[in-house]
Amino acid sequence: QVQLVESGGGLVQAGGSLRLSCAASGTIFSINPMEWYRQAPGKQREWVATITSGSSGNYADSVKGRFTISRGNVKNTVYTVYLHMNSLKSEVTSVYYCSGMVLGRTSWGPGTQVTVSA
Repeated sequence: QVQLVESGGGLVQAGGSLRLSCAASGTIFSINPMEWYRQAPGKQREWVATITSGSSGNYADSVKGRFTISRGNVKNTVYTVYLHMNSLKSEVTSVYYCSGMVLGRTSWGPGTQVTVSA
């Protein structure tokens, strides 16, 4: 079973930047695609960005131009995906979740809290 763990969340002032990381392990198969979602208090989880092997990433309109998704090199079957977030606004305060698909099955991390103060 694939395990995903997010890190890098925290409290940041509006206009600041943050980089989230997600480490995925537990499989000998390729984890593809890898994605970021977020869920604000009282709202449904929403898609943020997707990256597949060989692609530069796809983004929700609300984050285009401010967020960048990227993948690190695979090391010892550990896959890493990042979410670089710039020009943060208070409305992006959410729990951010990483997901990865292996053989058609999606696994999720427990999430990391991002809080943007006005």
